[in-house]
Amino acid sequence: MSAPFEDLDPAGPSPEDRVNALRGYKATISNPRTSDSAKQHAREMIDSLGGDQPREDLYQMRNPTKDPVRTAGGLKAATKNPRVTEGGKNRAQEKLGVMAEPSE
Repeated sequence: MSAPFEDLDPAGPSPEDRVNALRGYKATISNPRTSDSAKQHAREMIDSLGGDQPREDLYQMRNPTKDPVRTAGGLKAATKNPRVTEGGKNRAQEKLGVMAEPSE
């Protein structure tokens, strides 16, 4: 069996095409009118397309890397904002801690 979208574009499917295909397969799985064999095929296709990886690729393509200095500034502001809940302040503080750790 050939790979999905192999004959569409020699450069390979775009991230949008892969995300749209995943949407269709996920709809097949949740449709009560589809057969068990169709649902199993949809699960296999989702696995072969990489699960949610196409969605993450599309996000990265549309949203280039954010400036870490601005991200840290926003998180720091959230920890001092009186309108942010205590849980939100704690999550912002945790993210700041993760950003400050040296990456391996």
